[in-house]
Amino acid sequence: MTSTKPRLLTGDTPTGKLHLGHWVGSLENRINLQDDYECFFILANMHAFTTRMDKPEDIRQNTIDIAIDYLSAGIDPKKSTIFIQSEVPAISELCFFFSMLIPYPRLMRNPTIKAEIRDKNLGDNYSFGFLLYPIGQVADILAFRPEIVPVGEDQIPHLEMTREVARRFNQVYCGVDQHLEDSEHLAAGGLLPIIAPLIGRVKRLVGTGGPNEQGQLLKMSKSLNNAILLSDDADTVRKKVMGMYTDPNRLKATDKGQVENNPLWIFHETFNPDKAWVSEAEDRYRNGAIGDVDCKKRLVEVLVELIEPIRTKRLDFENNLDYVLDVLRDGNERANAIADDTLHDTKEAMKQIF
Repeated sequence: MTSTKPRLLTGDTPTGKLHLGHWVGSLENRINLQDDYECFFILANMHAFTTRMDKPEDIRQNTIDIAIDYLSAGIDPKKSTIFIQSEVPAISELCFFFSMLIPYPRLMRNPTIKAEIRDKNLGDNYSFGFLLYPIGQVADILAFRPEIVPVGEDQIPHLEMTREVARRFNQVYCGVDQHLEDSEHLAAGGLLPIIAPLIGRVKRLVGTGGPNEQGQLLKMSKSLNNAILLSDDADTVRKKVMGMYTDPNRLKATDKGQVENNPLWIFHETFNPDKAWVSEAEDRYRNGAIGDVDCKKRLVEVLVELIEPIRTKRLDFENNLDYVLDVLRDGNERANAIADDTLHDTKEAMKQIF
């Protein structure tokens, strides 16, 4: 499989169906870039075991669910490769080699790891595999030697670790001068690209619920029950939007309301294409001239218009699982060809081809 296009890799850990936060964080970018990049999308099912090792059936179903979400949203298997992490053995072998290039204290400074431990109340009760996850993600990425990686803002620490590993590998095993700019590594004989992250148009979409104890709005998350899924039907979208947290100090429609830090208006600004209406309605909201209910009803219309075509396609794919599995098997084959080449080149650079 050869291509003259630059390569892109990203993906998801299968923890459930995708939601609007995934859409604006990365998914719409992936869809829009399919014609310009050779795209690889990984379903990182092995990573799901780091916090749910006792739920293998759920992980399998979640993996299929995300594959269906990808296809329903517009990922085209004729243009892009969707594959399953556990079906590409080279990734695990690369993970072992790359783990030698990251000191343990550096791993524990990863803010995403610290946040996961805090948010999931893990304390000291987490597996070695949980700590291996960031290195596994490094291997997921570098196995395909992409130029860009579209991600949400919370994944930036993992991508910075990927960049560190690539630099270190190129310096130790390829003789690249440590003072060279990242863009010069490949020309100087480096094997691994210093990848560039691509952040979605919304770095961190808030959920439909209220703030935490510190007054901060929480990001959209299925585990926090504040997510609108790309597979939700119109009635479900309506119920979630009508129950959305807004300005707690606004008790009636004629009260002046706060637009800033208000999920209702964050969603309108993010998803409503009628920017003139949004601007006018925000002014009216501030002045107590429009109620929450009217603004929520308009948001329901906007979100249903976005989600319903995806949901309809999803129903078709759910009824044709053989096709979905064929897409994944074809993707696994393509992904293995690329990752095996990277593994061979990596071992060759490390003098471990016998």
